[in-house]
Amino acid sequence: MKELLDKISSYNLFNYLFPGVVFCIIVSKWTDVNLIQKDIITGAFLYYFIGLIVSRIGSLVVEPILKRLKFVEFAPYKDYVKVESEDKKLETLSESNNMYRTLIALFLLILISKSYLLIAKYFGWALQVHWSIISIGLLAMFLFAYRKQTKYITQRIKAKLK
Repeated sequence: MKELLDKISSYNLFNYLFPGVVFCIIVSKWTDVNLIQKDIITGAFLYYFIGLIVSRIGSLVVEPILKRLKFVEFAPYKDYVKVESEDKKLETLSESNNMYRTLIALFLLILISKSYLLIAKYFGWALQVHWSIISIGLLAMFLFAYRKQTKYITQRIKAKLK
């Protein structure tokens, strides 16, 4: 287990594992849903996966909304790639930036989870179909995450070739 933890980068720790653990703890305390795992291995993978979901929602939902609202403004990606090789602190700043975005998504998802569970008490069908809703939602989310990541890779290649 120690070897596995040693291989986890700070980015993975703060953008996936940490938000996954926080989500599971808060949801378990605030609702009747217990996400806390007794087995540390199962827990680590579950928390990491939930954190990954939280992070992707931050990237695919929170970030575009904040951009559209002009709450944040990004530099062109080609400029980021150019400056990244010259300014080593930019990677750390970007990692922190992504962590804040993930934390925004984390608290948004906690509120959505609590709201869904409250609404589901009044609409019994909601609890019967929640796994279908979650599966379809995760499929769509990872499809869009894959497209976004592929776009970044392509942009990075093009920026390096210029």
